[in-house]
Amino acid sequence: MSRSPSDSALAAKAIRASVPGAETGKHGLSPGNGHVLHIEDDGRTPCSDEPGRLPCEGQAHHAQQGEEAHPMQRRDGVPRVLRRDGAPRVLRTTDALIEAGLVQPRDREALDAVSARYATAVPPAFADLIEHPDDPIGRQVIPDARELHTAPHEQADPIGDDALSPIPGIVHRYPDRALLKPLLVCPLYCRFCFRREHVGPGGGVLSDEDLTRALAWLRARPAITEVILTGGDPLMLSPRRLREIISALSSMDHVRTIRIHTRVPVADPARVSGDMLDALETDRAMWVVVHANHARELTPDARAALRRIQSRAIPVLGQSVLLRGVNDTPEALEALLRALVTARVKPYYLHQLDAAPGTSHFHVPIGEGRALLASLRGRVTGLAWPTYVLDIPGGHGKVPLGPEYRDRDGRWIPA
Repeated sequence: MSRSPSDSALAAKAIRASVPGAETGKHGLSPGNGHVLHIEDDGRTPCSDEPGRLPCEGQAHHAQQGEEAHPMQRRDGVPRVLRRDGAPRVLRTTDALIEAGLVQPRDREALDAVSARYATAVPPAFADLIEHPDDPIGRQVIPDARELHTAPHEQADPIGDDALSPIPGIVHRYPDRALLKPLLVCPLYCRFCFRREHVGPGGGVLSDEDLTRALAWLRARPAITEVILTGGDPLMLSPRRLREIISALSSMDHVRTIRIHTRVPVADPARVSGDMLDALETDRAMWVVVHANHARELTPDARAALRRIQSRAIPVLGQSVLLRGVNDTPEALEALLRALVTARVKPYYLHQLDAAPGTSHFHVPIGEGRALLASLRGRVTGLAWPTYVLDIPGGHGKVPLGPEYRDRDGRWIPA
């Protein structure tokens, strides 16, 4: 059935809807208790002008609005910053970003203010892809002073999770499925994250007591046939903790499908280990949905991690967010969709950006997004075609956005 023009008006109006602010204390999360593998940032490699050392000056910085970013030579295969033990280091601070040549010292004060509000983590798999801070990879993970500006329509809880959370760790929006959020830690922190007010290295995991209550809540509701593990990133849990959760869900007769939403295969491919995959063993339908926004994220290591998941007979779907400067051109979006299909990942959702605080510089208008998808009609296989969706602010769920049913000459095709 075709969508009428009034549906577009509703979606556009909804994105301006007011949503009550989130209460961070509601989640019942405690600091890490051993269930999360934390990557320590101890040790730095001092910058130097000597050959083979990290450069101090002249590298690209994350430009403020209107300022031109300078290209930076990519150091292929060479981690930008190492720990004392020689392992690549996750970049979590302004100092680490400066040391890596991704921002300049003059931006320290503004970026410290951003990092004080929103978590930062740039893992080696992403750092090694960044050619300059404003490229499609850098934009996703490097802090930007514009994040300190909250537009009038932006809200701390843009899709209304808090109002639909009956107990810590659970979000129940649809009758037949529920979200289980066992932790609020991620391998990287997207600068456009709709849960950015809550996620971070201090987010920790659900306490044993809260996890027990969340599982009991699910067990008591036979109408729920699908449980979606999200967070945070559930693959940041230890294999032991993940196995406990999967086993508990698998013991519920009414739970037929378990879905895992993750960034780990592209952000930290080595984490997709045999132990991690063993933890996913279940007699239920297990699905993994990987979040990737640009074709360059599908590196050989990422594709290998996806193959390891697929080798366990786990189908993999892809979800992406439409982002200004990342995938908002026909060429970039086509390359992403083709890269996913080549990696045997079915594109599932293309999300309209949620109106989280400080993300307006990533916003692509809905009309532009629809035109972008329309431009790819006939250019890419149906296997690569995602559903373009908007999460209606206030917790009202997803609505498809298009493209509208018109012929190639722009004439409306009636239902």
